[in-house]
Amino acid sequence: MIKAAVVGYGNIGRYVIEALKESADFEIAGVVRRDINNIPEELTPYRVTNNLADLDADVAILCTPTRKVEEYALQALALGMNTVDSFDIHTGIVDLRRTLDSKAREHGRVSIISAGWDPGSDSVVRTLLQACAPKGITYTNFGPGMSMGHTVAVKAIEGVKAALSMTIPVGTSIHRRMVYVELNEGYKLDEVAQRIKTDPYFAHDETHVIEVPCVDNVIDMGHGVNMVRKGVSGKTQNQRFEFNMSINNPALTAQMLVNVARASMRQRPGAYTMVEIPVVDLLPGDREEWIKQLV
Repeated sequence: MIKAAVVGYGNIGRYVIEALKESADFEIAGVVRRDINNIPEELTPYRVTNNLADLDADVAILCTPTRKVEEYALQALALGMNTVDSFDIHTGIVDLRRTLDSKAREHGRVSIISAGWDPGSDSVVRTLLQACAPKGITYTNFGPGMSMGHTVAVKAIEGVKAALSMTIPVGTSIHRRMVYVELNEGYKLDEVAQRIKTDPYFAHDETHVIEVPCVDNVIDMGHGVNMVRKGVSGKTQNQRFEFNMSINNPALTAQMLVNVARASMRQRPGAYTMVEIPVVDLLPGDREEWIKQLV
């Protein structure tokens, strides 16, 4: 049995608990959350703490905001735990991998980063398409749907009481961000909107900020992706590949985190992204049995 600690109990953390309960090779070592004085009923079977060091775990599944991943990952690795996370700032992945690789090797542990669905499982599909047509262009079009990373980023901005960031595909990997906010008393929409638009999560996309009386009335955790590659296999032109999916965003992120937590137990010490992990290691049980079924 793999003992897993769940760090954070927001949208992703709730679904990680569900996915762990459905996985026969895991047991839940406990949950780390900031507020231990108000424990939801569904967490009463588990140890709940605000200190990861209180838990005996093989792997820490980090369900924290992206900008907190490095902090918690370094702590978990120093405690002798593997780590997995869904860090989603694409431009920061290589630097984070370098930092955690050094710490993971130092402590003889494994850290697998950016292991949600994008970056994550979509990254694996993009890598396969790149191999199928080494020359060409891949367009990844997200949505329409809720971006959890962008939503969390908006919630952290001064003046925002509640928020929802929707990703709208324009085509050819170009996206529009529709941000719905409730404001705290005394704040002006124009000022808050400017802070949102200059945040690195939004600075490179067309972003519209709309004030609403209640974010809960517009929230939807559905999401999706359409991925198209057109390119060349050998010297043959016009090879075209397309991948589509429509998903519940936090549920798929959570499932991938649990899969990758399993895979972390099968790797040598160091830091990895999902494209570096054998896909069969995401699955429970005997490798040869899966080869018989899937190959």
